[in-house]
Amino acid sequence: MYAIVRCGGRQEKVALDDVLTVDKLAEAEEGATITLPALLVVDGETVITDASGYTVTAEVVGEAAGPKINMIHYKNKSGYKRRQGHRQKYTQVRVTGIEKA
Repeated sequence: MYAIVRCGGRQEKVALDDVLTVDKLAEAEEGATITLPALLVVDGETVITDASGYTVTAEVVGEAAGPKINMIHYKNKSGYKRRQGHRQKYTQVRVTGIEKA
């Protein structure tokens, strides 16, 4: 059984005990339980497109950071150089259940 859930503006395919990396959830602390909205549920041969009656629960595992991205701005002959860096913050969650509500 797996489900397609919406989280952080994207859709992710999740199954039981999957660890998912999503954009940082401000209200989620480590060990907290969150509910993700299910868009589609597949149970063997059965495909349920109206998954409004299903809930996907997940436990927050921790926080993670993405790779460092360096941006360099440079203008020729003017002496203008600027370096800027960015590192995206993520939250890791483990799917604990896909149930019919």
